Amino acid sequence: MLPNTYSGEIAYIYAFDIAYELRCKVATLLGQTVTETTLDPSKRTPRQSFLYRSQMVNLPDVHVDVDRESKRVPAKRTVRLLPTGAVSITFRVPFAHKTLEDLVPYHLPSFGVIDLQEQARVLARQITVELGDACVRPHLDLPAEEAYTVFCIHNPPDNAQEWLQTNRRGVAALLTQEENPADLADEEIDESIHQRVSYYRQDIAVIDWDAALLIDTPRNLMEALHVIELANLQLAELEAFDRLLDRVLDRAYRDVQSRRTRVKKDILKELKEIRMDMARFGDELSNATKFLGDWHYARVYQLLSRRFHLTEWQQTITNKQRTLDDLYQLLQNDQNHRLMTTLEAAVVLMFLIEILPTLWKAYNSLIGAVFSQ
Repeated sequence: MLPNTYSGEIAYIYAFDIAYELRCKVATLLGQTVTETTLDPSKRTPRQSFLYRSQMVNLPDVHVDVDRESKRVPAKRTVRLLPTGAVSITFRVPFAHKTLEDLVPYHLPSFGVIDLQEQARVLARQITVELGDACVRPHLDLPAEEAYTVFCIHNPPDNAQEWLQTNRRGVAALLTQEENPADLADEEIDESIHQRVSYYRQDIAVIDWDAALLIDTPRNLMEALHVIELANLQLAELEAFDRLLDRVLDRAYRDVQSRRTRVKKDILKELKEIRMDMARFGDELSNATKFLGDWHYARVYQLLSRRFHLTEWQQTITNKQRTLDDLYQLLQNDQNHRLMTTLEAAVVLMFLIEILPTLWKAYNSLIGAVFSQ
């Protein structure tokens, strides 16, 4: 059983798509040294392992008010960068409460005068400005963030699966932000706690679509948070790329019907660039979410992928890519047809130019013969 007090941290994760891509790695960010993520190799892993090591930086703590007595505690801040132009900002706020119901209000990221969601947006803008030329085509208007909340309990029980079954209603209420656990239907409880995984008897990860519960030692929790951050970043990037494809398709549909050759050449060039960008984007995003170095965290990522519907997002983007390919092929065929028509006209013109003197001589001879009679 757990102790009488639940202690740990609540991680507020915010993913932003700040630019088209990041051109190079950076050494410092916001006055702090940038490092690479590493995972604990204590768990059994494949001999040939691979794990994407994202760039990250730890920022100075910010103090927030966490209870009615305005008790101020330090909230840790970390920033993670992806080469696809995404940034993840995480605040980790400590807590100590007697019941799971006491943690439900923590879904709201407001602590006194400090709103962590707004703080994350401010940091994202500062990061975009500081990265400068490293950001390729930065977004002038910062898109909406992809937010995710993780409740991390540092004092694990002897048997986490048994503890979950005993507290299943409270856990479901915590993940769904319900203040009255008794009101939840059994179906909703089963759905909320269905996606879960354990490595040892004492640890467990319960993944829902908007929040997650992690019970483990602090060191292992940091690794699980890393996986959650990457999955959340992937979701933000897929949404951003989906919006980009929508804009390109809308413009392409209009331009395809245009009779102006220059417009069609411009959209053909743009579609060609988009196709190349899609290949690069897919490779980089796939590399960032490979967890071949740790089977357990690969399973955690699979749960997140199902909750975030990442496969459906990827399928939607693939379908739009096929539509773009069809448009590209249509425009390419139209351009080739125009070229062939022009070449045929040129051949006919050259033929006419070549035989025109002969025709002119024949005409003059005919006229001369007529008048000579």
